[in-house]
Amino acid sequence: MTEVRTTIAAVLLAGCCGASALATEPPTFEKDVRPIFKTYCLDCHGGDSTKGKLDLRLRRFAEKGGTSGPALNPGNVDDSYLLARIQDGEMPPGEKKVPAEQVALIERWIAAGAPTARPEPETLPPGLPITEEDRAHWAYQPMRKPTPPVVEGAHVRTPIDAFVASRLREKGLGLSPDADRRTLIRRATFDLTGLSPTWEETQAFVDDSREDAYERLIDRLLASPQYGERWGRHWLDVAGYSDSDGDGSTDTARPYAYKYRDYVVRAFNADKPLDRFIVEQLAGDELVDRKDGISPDEAETLAATGFLRMVVDGTASGGGDLPLASNQMVADAIKVVGSSLYGLTVGCAQCHDHRYDPISQEDYYRLRAVFEPAFDPSHWRRPGQRLISLYTDADRAKAAAVEAEAAPLQKAVSEKRERFIAEAIEIELKKHPEPEQSKLREARAEAADKRTPEQKQLLADNPSLNITSGVLYQYNAKAAEELKKDDQAVAAKRAEKPTEDFVAVLDEAPGIRPETKIFHRGDHRQPTRAVAPGDLTITSPEGGRFEVADADPKAGSSGRRLAFAKRLTEGRHPLVARALANRIWMHHFGRGIVETPSDFGALGGRPSNPELLDWLASELVDSGWSLKQFHRLIMTSTVYRQSSLRDSQRDRIDGDGALLSRYPVRRIDAESLRDAVLQVAGRLDRMPFGPSVEVVEDALGLVGPVGDTPRRSVYIQVRRSRPVSFLTAFDAPVMAVNCERRVEATSAPQALMLMNGSFLLKHAEALAGRLIAGAPGDDEAAVDRRIVEAWRTTYLRSPSPEETAAAREYLAAQKAVLDKDPAAKDRDRTALAGLCQQLLNSNEFLYVD
Repeated sequence: MTEVRTTIAAVLLAGCCGASALATEPPTFEKDVRPIFKTYCLDCHGGDSTKGKLDLRLRRFAEKGGTSGPALNPGNVDDSYLLARIQDGEMPPGEKKVPAEQVALIERWIAAGAPTARPEPETLPPGLPITEEDRAHWAYQPMRKPTPPVVEGAHVRTPIDAFVASRLREKGLGLSPDADRRTLIRRATFDLTGLSPTWEETQAFVDDSREDAYERLIDRLLASPQYGERWGRHWLDVAGYSDSDGDGSTDTARPYAYKYRDYVVRAFNADKPLDRFIVEQLAGDELVDRKDGISPDEAETLAATGFLRMVVDGTASGGGDLPLASNQMVADAIKVVGSSLYGLTVGCAQCHDHRYDPISQEDYYRLRAVFEPAFDPSHWRRPGQRLISLYTDADRAKAAAVEAEAAPLQKAVSEKRERFIAEAIEIELKKHPEPEQSKLREARAEAADKRTPEQKQLLADNPSLNITSGVLYQYNAKAAEELKKDDQAVAAKRAEKPTEDFVAVLDEAPGIRPETKIFHRGDHRQPTRAVAPGDLTITSPEGGRFEVADADPKAGSSGRRLAFAKRLTEGRHPLVARALANRIWMHHFGRGIVETPSDFGALGGRPSNPELLDWLASELVDSGWSLKQFHRLIMTSTVYRQSSLRDSQRDRIDGDGALLSRYPVRRIDAESLRDAVLQVAGRLDRMPFGPSVEVVEDALGLVGPVGDTPRRSVYIQVRRSRPVSFLTAFDAPVMAVNCERRVEATSAPQALMLMNGSFLLKHAEALAGRLIAGAPGDDEAAVDRRIVEAWRTTYLRSPSPEETAAAREYLAAQKAVLDKDPAAKDRDRTALAGLCQQLLNSNEFLYVD
């Protein structure tokens, strides 16, 4: 068997493609072998778990071995028990085995004497040690602002251009020329507002001869109220925004979730600094003193904590396994924090040390300890128990005053009702003989709980004596109508009370500081040792670790989340600014500098331009965390203004556009497509804010907003069990946890929605009606005016002579067909609607250059 192993190893070594195996120097434990052990072995043989008393976290631990004896014999491949078990496929157990090239690497390491890169520490704390190799990963490096390179001869407007042009020059490429103005205004307007510019706006920009016309355009768009709706939607994706709890088939609605959505939109429109934006979402409740009531601004700050309440809450309807569902919500909330602010998959460390990244299980639960006082499964509060009334003292005083005025009115109405009912009963009693009348009167006069069986039976045999306001019409219609008016008067008076409103928050129960314990293999039923709250160890300099100290026990809140939020936004954290800068860049260019925006770890993508990413992240902090200033910086660069035209050389060297040698062509996203269709049809309702428009399922099983509302898509209810069919067809996410990055796909349902869907057909007809109203008449001149306006409305340009001729021919052919149909109505509009549908289906409408 030894000879077979040696032969196999020799073959693998000869063909190994790994850089370490091909290197001239021997592999080391820290750089080459420990990552393999971490992925395949340390779940059972490291940290809190050492099956067979074998610990593989250090080389000397492996040499010492466990109950089966030494696992490693440095320099002796044939006598290393660990290698034999791996080669035989016995370890690790299960289907996941160590790949052959990595087995060969371990063998080469042993043959070289199992060297380490440095002396190993004398002792280790629980969990996985963080090595120099871990800290060398780009995402954990301290934030430093690189100096932009000098690039002669390139069209450099901003430092961004210098970084990109320098990288392109290394590949023999340069930046593409600027796009034309019509392309730029459409690109920038969709980018910042999610809507199309109008023909008039486009022409005004094209004709603007001022040198700063483009910069003025960007400023105008950033000042638009539609900006917050567009960029707020981007953040709502990563927050996992939903108007329902996702508690199984019930999928309980969240009536106040919209206040978090409105908070986000307002924050973006106001250019709230991103550091403050993050602090409010993580710890808004710890910023508000509720002792003296809640002001509108404080209500907004409390609504911000909805960020941590957006994930599925299986406890909403009260059924199921409460401990399981509540702990799952905590885990999902931590995933949202990790993917949005760290750019890391921290959830992998819930059950064991992260297999690929330097995140120990202890670190995961230290992070959980930051949030546990607010979530606290041991004192769980369901959604309905997390509502805070926004009633002010003035509201309460007003309500009391109104009630004081309504009370005597109500008393008078009640007395009148009793008098009318008594009169009606008297009429009914007189229908009975005198002796029976007396018995019936006695029975009615007796308290219900003191009536004799005979009295109860007597009344049961005479149900006509059970007279209420609703049946007074049988006896006295005038009296009944009078009571109805009186009731309406009382209701009108009580309607003067201020309506009690609520905000859904994440906050802490006063005085409770739950102890967070590590769960064995992530099972909440198996708590082990306690941990203190803190940040991930890898985010601190070597030898340091950020820990959170609780606030005074008498304080209303532990202060943990506020301290943690300030730590993230202090400007020196290695992950937060990089993750945010990369995500913003991704929304401008369709891909991030790191293509995996929520995984900066070992398995994620590497930055295509690391110096640019670090410069952008540093600039974001230096600018005071201003998102609008960051937009200006990106959008005024030559890189952003480039043409999207392709050529053979760029396709050969930068085929996928990762180097940004041209601007990427992109399909407008789901919400922008729906809103743009409403816009060109003249139906778009721009009213901002307020409760979400409910969604319903039609007879075909398609889900859409009630009444086919023309409100912007960001205000349509996001119901987990009823995703809007048109939006999901065009890749809008269905929130399981959150959406880290939308994936643009091309699918058959998209074509069906555009060609046969009721939404597009209806709005193609509405656009046709708009065009006819703008160019009435049935002569050729009117037809030509409609064609021109159709192109200007949808394409922001006039049609070419060839396009005009083709459109005329199409309309004439359609009209001829319709003229043969006696049932056809409004033939001009129907034919024009067909043309409008084609325009709305075209790539020129669906894509942005």
